[in-house]
Amino acid sequence: MHFLDQAKIYIRSGAGGPGAVSFRREKYIEYGGPDGGNGGKGGDIVFEAVEGLNTLIDFRYTQHFKAPRGQNGAGSNRTGAGGDDLVIKVPIGTQIISEDREHILADFTEPGKRVVFLRGGDGGRGNASYKTSTNRTPRQHGMGWPGEEMWVWLRLKLLADAGLVGLPNAGKSTFINAVSNAKAKVGAYPFTTVRPQLGVVSHKGREFVLADIPGLIEGAAEGAGIGDRFLGHIERCRVILHLVDASGDDPVGAYKIVRKELEKYGADLTDKTEIIGLNKIDAVDPAEVKKLATKLKRASKGEIMLLSGVSGKGIPEILDRLVEAVGNAARIAKGEDGQEETGWSPL
Repeated sequence: MHFLDQAKIYIRSGAGGPGAVSFRREKYIEYGGPDGGNGGKGGDIVFEAVEGLNTLIDFRYTQHFKAPRGQNGAGSNRTGAGGDDLVIKVPIGTQIISEDREHILADFTEPGKRVVFLRGGDGGRGNASYKTSTNRTPRQHGMGWPGEEMWVWLRLKLLADAGLVGLPNAGKSTFINAVSNAKAKVGAYPFTTVRPQLGVVSHKGREFVLADIPGLIEGAAEGAGIGDRFLGHIERCRVILHLVDASGDDPVGAYKIVRKELEKYGADLTDKTEIIGLNKIDAVDPAEVKKLATKLKRASKGEIMLLSGVSGKGIPEILDRLVEAVGNAARIAKGEDGQEETGWSPL
């Protein structure tokens, strides 16, 4: 299945059905009078977040969504049938954004959340409702109210507890394959990962979701390489795992490049808890690894963890740190510091 995290769609709710013009005509009944019923209400446009979806690819092939209109009213004061609501199912983490991309109109962060986004038009009045003491045979009727219509953008931000960032070939795909059920592509060339990957990590009785974000390069905020488009997927991550390639030409410079791009992107990404992993230590002399770790610690002012995604060295320790960081962030989100609950919990 192809991954798609943005789609533009057209939506229109149903128009109301017209009211009826009808007069009661029955044998032996004088002065039957008007009996035209009202038209039916048009169908609503409803968005619902469902589990089991992790891409917007379906909206590439179906871009127009129109709810049915209400049915006409009829004689004998019969109201027309209402149009069925059109339910559009989207992945959890989807945002609905205005056509100009300036406003977030709805945000689906929980399974089962439903939003009536566009309301169907009300049905028109039948002529029976126009009857008065001075107008005994009205022939006017309502045509029904029109539905609402608009273009919107759908943007998917994957919900993960921790996000993997780093330059291309930092070993992110190897790491997520080693610690989770993901099957990310691995190759000895840049941009092996061209779309986000999700993996579920189980460690010491706890479980969390890890997202592998395609590699960033200098100038990503201006569109270089794949650009910073996929960074939206870690806006909701509680923790960032920043992998740095120890075998690269300038590990400290690589760290600074990614941090700079995170800062340019905004959305408070640089304020999130960051765990720094110096990866591929099995490809570098131990003495050199120690020097690199010292330089990186000085540049980042944080703890440096050593690991190798290929050999597995250091992975248990970094998973311990991730579980601890995700758990701390979850406790804060549950209200210990006055913030709203987001639902992470150990098994």
